[in-house]
Amino acid sequence: MKQVVTLVAPHLAEQVLLALRRAPLEGLSVMEVKGYGRQKSYLDQYQDTEYSEAFVPKVEITLWVDDLRLEEVLDKIVSVTRTGRIGDGKIIVLPVADFQ
Repeated sequence: MKQVVTLVAPHLAEQVLLALRRAPLEGLSVMEVKGYGRQKSYLDQYQDTEYSEAFVPKVEITLWVDDLRLEEVLDKIVSVTRTGRIGDGKIIVLPVADFQ
C-alpha cells in the first residue's frame, strides 16, 4: 500500500476529487494548507497596490491506494493538475507500513 500526498491549487482541487471519485482508493483526506515552493511567494494587486503573499494557498489531498492501482490513480491526478505553469503542485508517494 502507498500513501499519496498531492498539493494542488485551490481551483483544481474539486476537479481532482471528481477524477478520483471512482478510483480504487482505501481512504482520502483533504486539507487547506499554505506554503511555498521555488516561487517563494507571489505578488498580487488589490486596489492599485501590489502586495506580497508570504505563503501561497494550496489544497493537500492525501489518499491511500493499493500498490497495484497506484499508476492508475497517479495518472488521474496528473491529467487534471498538469498545466505546465509554475505552481502546478507536487505529488509525493510514500510507503505504508503493514502492522497486521
